[in-house]
Amino acid sequence: MKRQARSRILLTIICFIFGAMLGFSYQHASKEASRRGWKDGEWSKEYEYRSALLSLQKENRSLKQQLVQKQEELAAWEKKLSKKQESEAGLAEEAKQLRMYIGKARVKGKGVAVTLSDSSYIPSEASATDYIVHEQHVWSVVHELFISGAEAVAINGQRISHRSYIVCNGPVIEVDGTPHAAPFVISAIGNPDVLASALGLPGGVVDQLVEDHVDVKVEKQEAIVLDPIFAPKP
Repeated sequence: MKRQARSRILLTIICFIFGAMLGFSYQHASKEASRRGWKDGEWSKEYEYRSALLSLQKENRSLKQQLVQKQEELAAWEKKLSKKQESEAGLAEEAKQLRMYIGKARVKGKGVAVTLSDSSYIPSEASATDYIVHEQHVWSVVHELFISGAEAVAINGQRISHRSYIVCNGPVIEVDGTPHAAPFVISAIGNPDVLASALGLPGGVVDQLVEDHVDVKVEKQEAIVLDPIFAPKP
């Protein structure tokens, strides 16, 4: 009986120890599996994050390339627009100069005023017509002013153009059909120094007029205003 009891006790102890070992092994295996499973999930998330980051970087590079392309296109359009504006500005200035040349625009600027008057002294034995201003005298001044760079010219305030005509009609001259009596003030817009110098050259227009007994006065002016041709007067 004692031997059997001891055998039972020993068997019980062995079973207890074996059961404890199995329990410990199960718990350890469960923990290890849980630990490994958590690390696998974490790595999976990190992989997803890295993949998303690489995708964003690739998309960012693509957007930067598109931005550079758009900036180049914009620069090309700006250059094209600038050339167009320069061209339009040039055409506008050309149109302005043309209107000024044909007398269709009111102009203001520096220039000269040339006054031609009949001679103040007429000998009794001479003909009076030899001492008055004639159409050729006015034309000589107008022509010299234009070839010297005058932008606009007027006679007694009446603008003239390349189509204008001047004729004598008794004691007066007619400018495009409008009569004017002496003295004749020929106003011209342009460089005052150049215009005055051109008129005053030795043997030039002024000397010829004086030789023809015409009183001549040339004045530089800072502000001359010339109305358009056929502009209505207030």
